[in-house]
Amino acid sequence: MQIKRLIVLLICLSLSLTALFGCEKAPTHSLPGDEELDVSYANKITAENPLIWSDVPDPDVIRVGDTYYMVSTTMYYTPGVPIMRSYDLVNWELIGYVYDTLEDSPQTELFGDSHAYGKGSWAASIRYHEGMFYVLFCAWEQGKSYIYKTEDIENPEWTRYVFDRVFHDASLFFEDDGTPYVVYGVGDVYIIELEKDCSSVKPGGVDQLLFNTGLAEGLSGAEGIHFYKIDGRYYGTMISYATNVPGVARCETCYRADSLLGPYEGKVVLCDTMGYYGNGVAQGGIVMTPEGDWYALLFQDHGAVGRIPNLQPVTWEDGWPMMGEDGKAVVNVTVDSNQSEWSETTLMSDDEFDYSENKLRLEWQFNHNPDNSYWSVTERPGYYRITTSKTVSDIFHARNTLTQRMEGPASTAEVLLDVSGLNPGDYAGISAFQTNAGMVGVYVREDGSKMVYFAKQNRNGEQEIRQEEPLEGDTVYLKIEYLFSTVNEDGSMTTEDNAKFYYSLDGESWTKLSKGFSMTYDLDLFTGYRTALYCYSTASAGGHADFDYYRVTKSER
Repeated sequence: MQIKRLIVLLICLSLSLTALFGCEKAPTHSLPGDEELDVSYANKITAENPLIWSDVPDPDVIRVGDTYYMVSTTMYYTPGVPIMRSYDLVNWELIGYVYDTLEDSPQTELFGDSHAYGKGSWAASIRYHEGMFYVLFCAWEQGKSYIYKTEDIENPEWTRYVFDRVFHDASLFFEDDGTPYVVYGVGDVYIIELEKDCSSVKPGGVDQLLFNTGLAEGLSGAEGIHFYKIDGRYYGTMISYATNVPGVARCETCYRADSLLGPYEGKVVLCDTMGYYGNGVAQGGIVMTPEGDWYALLFQDHGAVGRIPNLQPVTWEDGWPMMGEDGKAVVNVTVDSNQSEWSETTLMSDDEFDYSENKLRLEWQFNHNPDNSYWSVTERPGYYRITTSKTVSDIFHARNTLTQRMEGPASTAEVLLDVSGLNPGDYAGISAFQTNAGMVGVYVREDGSKMVYFAKQNRNGEQEIRQEEPLEGDTVYLKIEYLFSTVNEDGSMTTEDNAKFYYSLDGESWTKLSKGFSMTYDLDLFTGYRTALYCYSTASAGGHADFDYYRVTKSER
């Protein structure tokens, strides 16, 4: 009997110490669809951060059954709000977008001096509730927020609801009884109740301040909330500015409460730069795997390439979702997988432009809304044709500029361009596209002569042609090489974000048109550098450029 009592006492003591020191079992349920599954996850796959070395900011993630879905921000590029799918949190494929175009307005159609640069769709939230997928986001230039919903996110027929107010960096949340709420804000976080179908704000419903993010000592300006109810407790994870952590600009914080309307308490759950300037890894969703493990899908500002996803393990300590390991973000993360084969995630793609209809690969996005009457991949089969519809001053006002994201640490984009359809005053080529754009292409002088050129152009309308050479024929190969800044294995940094521009008459012998072009990430556009295929006219509309192919490669520095 004494031995049995001793064993019972030891078990009780062990449980008490576990509770005291916070080594509790991880929560077993987060959102509808997040349940543990009775499936085999015999394979293990190791992710190396950055998870996707490309501009995929503000990620939000859910799991439905054995499938993960991610949404992110692409702002003024269309189609908008990309949807990605994964079966292991590591390997992702782009499967579609929430909308083709958001609105037809002067801003989205680059009418006159109007534009949506730095705006468009921001920080989408994705949720699954009672057999329905929901995506919520705001658009600042419209002064509106939007909810799209569908039963089948992989073959969607969307229902759209529009709110005439901006829910900044919002999170959609469903209470256990099905009541939907939007939680949003920067600094001060607010909550507002919706009608059951999410079609509108509920009159007389909850609409109030939820908490102030200064609850976490030494932090300010928190935003980008992701809101959850996990094992009966309410959580909001956010990115915030650190005022008391030397060398770290931003951290990931968490706010929690035992009841929906609070009171809330705050805590820093990750504050680490992984050696890259002062840019902390933060902002994103958390998710539970089918086997009950937890991960955070965050991002990090990473210079000219943009804001890139970062996967971190989550350990629950005293009811807090602590990210990384021992307070530090980790480079390598091992995840269980039920997949026997997988391929590396890529958001770049070759294209020979062989289409039977004017429907492009998912990797392509237009800069602002396209004018569908003035681009085609069928008018001249095997070519992407841009026809100018108006005169503009620069690439930033040009319609039908077609873009793809680039990938680090190094990548190359190449096209073959036919300029026989250009008119005097026309410019066509490819650009390393951001607020400070580098361009390599062809322009036509008043006398009809053609010049291959390299230029710098900015959003102020300033263009500096740094080098130009006569072009005798009608075809030219163009190429841009990108080198992005990175942290090396020894912890040192390669700080340059640089692009080089080339042309060739035969595709084999290349002439460099620049010693180097320094790329800088600028909040004016608020996106990473992309390769842009452009054609615009400064004199008279009606000319066209034909792009024969687009080819990309990714490499190490």
